[in-house]
Order: sequence, then C-alpha cells, then structure tokens
Amino acid sequence: MVLLLFVDLDPELAALDALGGFFVLRAGVPPRGPLPALAQAYGSPQVDTHDDVYADPLTFRVRKVTQSLHAPESRIAASIAHQALAARLWSIALGAAALYGRLPDLDPELLHWDPDGSAPDDLWLSEVRALPVTAADEVVRAGHLVPLAAALHSRYRVSPGLLWGNAGSALAGAVRQLDRWARANNRTEVGDRARGLASALFAHPDLSGTLAPRTLRRRSCCLYYRLPGGGLCGDCCFDRPPRPAPRRS
Repeated sequence: MVLLLFVDLDPELAALDALGGFFVLRAGVPPRGPLPALAQAYGSPQVDTHDDVYADPLTFRVRKVTQSLHAPESRIAASIAHQALAARLWSIALGAAALYGRLPDLDPELLHWDPDGSAPDDLWLSEVRALPVTAADEVVRAGHLVPLAAALHSRYRVSPGLLWGNAGSALAGAVRQLDRWARANNRTEVGDRARGLASALFAHPDLSGTLAPRTLRRRSCCLYYRLPGGGLCGDCCFDRPPRPAPRRS
C-alpha cells in the first residue's frame, strides 16, 4: 500500500517550480506592476490599439504571436496562443493536485496574465486560496477554457473542435511531463495522481473525443504545420502535412 501524503498550499506555491516552466505560478503582485486578469481577456474587447496590452489582452496576444511566428493567418496564431495558455492552465492545476493534493483557486478574476510576455505565458495569482482536487474541471475547463474558446471562435473563427483538441492535447502533455518528473525523482505517486485526475477530466464530453484512446493522437490539427518552417506535432492527426488545396481557375 502506498501512503499518500498531502501538504497545504504554500503562499508562494514554490513546490511547482521544480516541475518546469509550464507549471510555475507566481503569487502576489508582479514587480512591474498589475497585469490584466484573464477574465478581461475572455470578455468583450475594449477599444483596441496596436500597443495597448490592457485594452484587449487576447487580441494583443494573438497579434504578437502572428508577428513573432510570421503566421499567414491570425486564425493559426489564435490556435497556437490558445494551446500555450491551455497547457499552462492544465499544468498548474495538475501539478498542484499531484504535489499538494490541493488546487489553487484559479478564478479568472484572480489569475493575471501578461499577454506581452514570452512563452510559457506569464501568470500571476493575486490570492492563494485552496480548493479540493475535485474542483479541477470547474476551475480549468469551465472557468477558463469554455470562455476562452468562445472568445477565439467568435473573433477568429477557430473551430470549437480544433480548440478542444488543443485542450485535450495540452492536458495529455501535462500528464506526460508530470509522469517523467515523477519517475526521475522517485515520486511515482505524483504520476499516479496526475493520471487519475486526467482520466476524470477526459470523461467530460468537451474532452472525451479529442484524442484516440490507445495512441493519444489528436483527432484534430492545431494548424502548426501551416507556419513557415512548421511541421507536425508529435500527437498530430496527420502522418504528413496536408497539401494546400489547388486554386480554382
């Protein structure tokens, strides 16, 4: 029998640092000053300018990704930005659940984001409040991924199937990273907890059909192959990049 030991969340969430950059979550106020809450990013856009991070954080981020990756369409950049943020959210939730046995409250009003930061996305939590692990679906999927998907679909016409495919891929990726860390550090119980929680999360209809059960390959494509120099991701649904459709004369 394995004895599972849980500890309370520490005020700085310092234990997450050991898991790698996608799992890190800072607490308090960033040294450079307040950042917009993610709730603002999911809401209706305010007056948009090319330079104002705070007026419309989501549009700013998609534009930044478009420019930095030379994406031929903003829809492609929106998908890449979405997958990066989904990976951060799942990683924080699963990492905390696996290490602490508790979940930090990631309410979109408490979780602040720097859309001008580098990847992985820079996130700060204004107040550390513990929740039970069973709240992971409500906190991440319902609290963040549902309104984020709605905003990106509305603004950039990214298909819901693609976005939930991104979310499923990001969830599986977080589990793989936790499992690698657990085996490398002789903490197999951490990997067990992560897999158990992910299994419950994948049972929701939004996520249940996103990956092939045996191979965990996606059933949709994130469009990364359409970037200049881009290729196929390791879990892509394609075996080779699709050819562009011929133009009609």
